[in-house]
Amino acid sequence: MKWFKTFLPVVFLLLLPFITTGCSKVEAGYVGVKVYLLGGSKGVDSEVVGVGRYWVGWNEELYKFPTFQQTVVWDAADTKESPGDNSFTFQTKEGLSVNADVSLSYTINPEKVAQLFQRYRKGVDEITNVYLRNVVRDALVQAASTRGVESIYGEGKADIIDDVTKAVASRMADIGINIDYVAFVGDLRLPKNVIASINSKIEATQRAQQRENELREARAEADKKVAAAEGEAKSSIAKAEGEAKATIIRAEAQAKANKLLSESVTENLIRYRSAERWDGKMPQVSGSATPFVTLK
Repeated sequence: MKWFKTFLPVVFLLLLPFITTGCSKVEAGYVGVKVYLLGGSKGVDSEVVGVGRYWVGWNEELYKFPTFQQTVVWDAADTKESPGDNSFTFQTKEGLSVNADVSLSYTINPEKVAQLFQRYRKGVDEITNVYLRNVVRDALVQAASTRGVESIYGEGKADIIDDVTKAVASRMADIGINIDYVAFVGDLRLPKNVIASINSKIEATQRAQQRENELREARAEADKKVAAAEGEAKSSIAKAEGEAKATIIRAEAQAKANKLLSESVTENLIRYRSAERWDGKMPQVSGSATPFVTLK
């Protein structure tokens, strides 16, 4: 027993690497699914494990699935992280080929992780870049097949993305993948002659709209001048009519005043006023005429 106690620490140190390599860690923001590789119980464990360290035997494997938002970009760039051309090519209703880079954002429902793995038997990267990518491609091809190239390249771009997002979200919801959004990254790639034709049409439409706007402005300016002239004319007429009415009113008032004045002036009133102003002196020169003031 003495030799056992002596070599026990040594045995422990020798087995320590094997013990530690059998432990797997589920980090924060992830859940794990334990899979049995051999035996009658092989398959997916019904229990989804949370954050922590777990012993994984030689007959087991632990798959980790993130529960935070995931974003993937499928583009034409050939990089070490994403080798090859992963962009999408689809056709319009005219049969024209369009190439595009597409971005997808989604989250995984932790309660359906076991169901998700049972369906695909793959990790999150394989599910995303194989199966989920195929779903996006099919939805994009279907949505583009009913639209013209001008609609897809122009104002209809948002509509096609909306249809693709709804189709993918509907298809993946039951298996635990919640789609947040699908989006085009950058410009769509079309044949050069098609782009030139579309741009020419857009420029022609813009020129026509500019001329129509200029015509509207000219009409508005002319209407403004006409309205100003009509307003000035009406103002002059109103002013003249006012002055005429004022003149008539003044004349009528003067006539009434003259009439009242003439009716009020009598011979006795004239004599009275003359007597009022007479200083009592007789004229120095007198003729045969009778003085205008009587002394009676």
